[in-house]
Amino acid sequence: MRFFRDNGLTLVLLTLSTATILGMLITGWSVFNEDLLQHGGSAMPLSTYAVSGHFLSSLFENWESEFLQMSAYVVLTAYLFQRGSAESKDPDETAAQDEDPGPAAVAAGAPWPVRRGGIARFLYSYSLGIALAVLFFASFILHLRYSAEAANAEALMHSETPATVLQHLASTQFWFESLQNWQSEFLSTAVIVVFSIFLRFKGSPESKPVSASHAETGS
Repeated sequence: MRFFRDNGLTLVLLTLSTATILGMLITGWSVFNEDLLQHGGSAMPLSTYAVSGHFLSSLFENWESEFLQMSAYVVLTAYLFQRGSAESKDPDETAAQDEDPGPAAVAAGAPWPVRRGGIARFLYSYSLGIALAVLFFASFILHLRYSAEAANAEALMHSETPATVLQHLASTQFWFESLQNWQSEFLSTAVIVVFSIFLRFKGSPESKPVSASHAETGS
């Protein structure tokens, strides 16, 4: 039971992610087969649809925007401030977050890269942003690949000429798919940053204490 208590947040989020991906797979399969039948084609098996451009393009398109949001948020909050927000460092008290990890290298439980020092410590100091950026670029490439595959499948149904991946990269369709998600991620992040100045949720680490003043910054 201790395992579930200590890891409940991750377990619930992974369960919800799996459930919604399955829901997306099934509903997308139904929509795609309806389109195939309308164009005189045959219904596609679920197993085939699961590795199709139509499904994987949509999946990685959303992952791409989420990892962009998170990587941008991690990097921007290291250098920019919003006074009064629970999502921002206090512009007057940045020493704790920005202190050199060197003196903590001998502390019990310090991560190995911190104890190792040098380039290992330097990279570890920015590893969260680096990891999220890598996930963003990987999702971007996968979205591009499967979006091109989906666009070419659509083109063939309409007796049009398929395009290469590079041609698809330069298409307005691909950038429409990306930008329609990117804008919502940046907007939703701005909303939580501003809302956390004035609104509260008791017990959440993403909220300031209920009695905190609007000017208090950080959770």
